[in-house]
This record gives sequence, structure tokens and C-alpha cells, in this order.
Amino acid sequence: MVHKKLALVTGANGHLGNNLVRFLIDKGIPVRASVRYLKNKEPFLGLDCEVVQADITDKKSLVSALQGVETFYAVGAAFKLWAKDPKKEIYDVNLEGTKLQIEAAAEAGVKRIVYVSSIAALDYSKLPTKESYGYNPDRRDMYYNSKNDGEILAFKLAKKHNIELVGVLPSGMIGSEAFAPLNVSYNIIYLILKKEIPVETNITMNWVDVKDVAKGCYLAATKGRSGERYILANEKCMSLRETTKIAQELYPELKIKLPTSIPKSILFTVAWLMEIGSKISGKAPLLTTKDIAMFSGLQQDFDISKARTELGFDPKSPKQVVIEAIKYLQENRTRFR
Repeated sequence: MVHKKLALVTGANGHLGNNLVRFLIDKGIPVRASVRYLKNKEPFLGLDCEVVQADITDKKSLVSALQGVETFYAVGAAFKLWAKDPKKEIYDVNLEGTKLQIEAAAEAGVKRIVYVSSIAALDYSKLPTKESYGYNPDRRDMYYNSKNDGEILAFKLAKKHNIELVGVLPSGMIGSEAFAPLNVSYNIIYLILKKEIPVETNITMNWVDVKDVAKGCYLAATKGRSGERYILANEKCMSLRETTKIAQELYPELKIKLPTSIPKSILFTVAWLMEIGSKISGKAPLLTTKDIAMFSGLQQDFDISKARTELGFDPKSPKQVVIEAIKYLQENRTRFR
């Protein structure tokens, strides 16, 4: 039997997943939260929801978690831009995860899926970019490839199994409640506070409040048209220099310096050395040569009129989002050490 309005959120201990669980609970919607490992209870303390184990690469666990679910928020994915074996650890996990989540939903009789894709799955050749321009033709990054190919596969499988599926494409989510380890985007703000971004890379970020994205996911579930994709981002991006300036003004006592501009050739050398270090340590480098090649100078500006008009999506301004994120991280620094 389908529980009236029961929602499942995969990846429920991640930044978006956890804030979405909180949003749905506040809306009075019964929530089942799935995580890969049940031992990490901290993100669910005091929350009125059922927590179950499910792995996006294990279909049986997904079918079990989806029993009685009306709306499935497919949030769970490998969200990292670097791995020792990116094809295996990022691309294969995300493609397999997409396939199994939709097949499991079909088996469990789920009627509607909100599939969390990414602005990585957009074509940036014409700005501001919009949903109708199609997919990203740049194939240099395995995470980006996984989001493009994963979203295409999601729509195809949903159609095959006759399930309503709405795609949402968030940008750099920061702000609000978070638990270690911080996601890639939020960690950039943390690195600024720790004075660990010394050079200007000319890589911009499109900052969006994670709570706005959580609300956008709910709006996509209730108002989104099946088979459509919606950008959940802000119109304008922000440079790391501008982001750092906000931190400087908020906390002058930290004496945060603005990143120094250096020639691109030196940037490539620095990134190359960092990558060599990462091969030895197994830890993600702060910067890679591919990051510079793909993103340096890229303006991540979006036309979000479709999400505004059809969903009622109305995000906080990037500056406000950054201010709130910086304050949260500064006040909770000990949690992320």
C-alpha cells in the first residue's frame, strides 16, 4: 500500500539530502531517509523521520526502501570532482546508481521521481544558459559526463517504465545545516575562511542556498512537468575574489587576503604539482589542470525564468547566501576541523 504522501530521500546525510529531509518534515510530509551506512546518526538527531539503509548501487536495498513511497527524491550520487580512478569511482557509480534507482522505483510502484541532476549537465556555449540548450558538449570531466549521461538515462528509463520524472539542476549549494565532510562547494567557503585560497584562478561559482534548492525539489515534485528539467541556481555567478571580499568585510580580524592574480601558465604548473601530490597521498588536490582548462574564465550565468515561472522558485541573492554561509561556518568551525 502507498502511504499517503510518503517521500523517500536517498543520500539523506548529504548536504542537499539532509536539508530536503528537514524541509519535507516541516511541510508535514512523512519522510523515509536512506543512507549507505546507518552508523552516522548525527544528521538525523531530533528529526521525526524513518532512517533506512540503501545503497544506490544495490537494487535490492533500494526496492526495499521504496516500498509504499509516493514521491521519490533521487538525491544520492557520487559528488566529487576528483578520484584516483574517476571512471570507476564517479562515472560508473552515478550511471549505475541512476539506472538502479529508476528500476527499483518501477518495481516498488513509485509514481513520481524528482531526479537531482546538476548544472554540469548544461551547455555553456551560449550565456546565460538555459535548459532548452541541451547537454554539455565538453567531455573532459568524469563527474560532468556522469551528470549529463545520467540525466539522459533517467528520462529514458522513466519513460520506458511509465514513471513521471522531473529533473532539477542545482548549482553550487552552500549555507545552512551541514555535517562533515563538507561538500565541494561549501568547502570552498571554508577554505577562504582558513586562508587556503591564495591565488585567483578566474573560476567562478554560482552560489545558491541549499534550502532554496530543497524547496525547489519539493516544488518540482508538486508543480514540475514530467519529462522537463529545471535549473535551481542564481542568475549571476561570483568570482572567488568577490566571495573572499565578503569574508574580509564580515571578519576583518581574520585578516584574510584577496587571492593574487598570477599568469595562467604558472597556474597550470601549480595544479600539475598538486595532482602529482594527490597521486601519492590519495587526497583530492585543491586544483587540477583540468579545472583550469575547463572552468577558468567560464561565466556560470543562468536563465532561471522557467523555474521561476513554472515552479515559483525564488532564490536568495548570491551575496546573501555567501554571507549566511560564511557566518555559519565561522560559528561552527570546530565541527569541520
